[in-house]
Amino acid sequence: MRHRRIEELMTREVVSLRGDAPFKEIVRVLSRHRITAAPVVDEADRVIGIVSEGDLLRKTADQAAVPGNTPPVPGLEAWERAKAEGTRAEELMSAPPVCARPGWTVVEAARLMEVQGVKRLVVVDAQDRLVGLVSRRDLLGIFLRDDDGIRREITEDVLVGTLGLAPDAVSVEVKEGQVELGGTVPYRGLVPVIERMCATVDGVVSVSLTRLVHGTDDVTGAPGGGRS
Repeated sequence: MRHRRIEELMTREVVSLRGDAPFKEIVRVLSRHRITAAPVVDEADRVIGIVSEGDLLRKTADQAAVPGNTPPVPGLEAWERAKAEGTRAEELMSAPPVCARPGWTVVEAARLMEVQGVKRLVVVDAQDRLVGLVSRRDLLGIFLRDDDGIRREITEDVLVGTLGLAPDAVSVEVKEGQVELGGTVPYRGLVPVIERMCATVDGVVSVSLTRLVHGTDDVTGAPGGGRS
């Protein structure tokens, strides 16, 4: 059992920009490739930042007022003002970039996106050179995994391979990522373990144990044979 890795999901053909790329070139590149952001790299292809439509729109929002128009956005921080006044990628970009390694799991990448509040991660190698880009949409792609693949992983890797249960002890049904388990496990304490492990399988949406029966109650010491 394993989580999918970033290198399996990331976009490898990434459009990048040099730090001296002028404002209008950035707009043209994003428009031509129909993307919302692009990494900014130095001469050695090391990532130094990322410039997005949001960075570019800051300039639009802060355009000097003319009679009859809305005044510039008030209360900008000094760094925001500097970005609004920038004309090149290195002045407009968000830096340092939020990066991931190719070997990271989907879970690690998703947690970093959540903590940092970003929609994408630049993927770099050990020398911080650009190797890919992974977005929220890429991570959500694990939920497109087919039900048969999920069922096999739960049966073979979780129940048999990890927990050592007999292949026919627990039945596994999967429909649209929703897992339902039935059968008998020897101990009550195994029930929450099975639930947690099944829930961490990539592509699983929910886990139901209503048809799962346990034997010995090793939690309370009561007679066995109860349902989960």
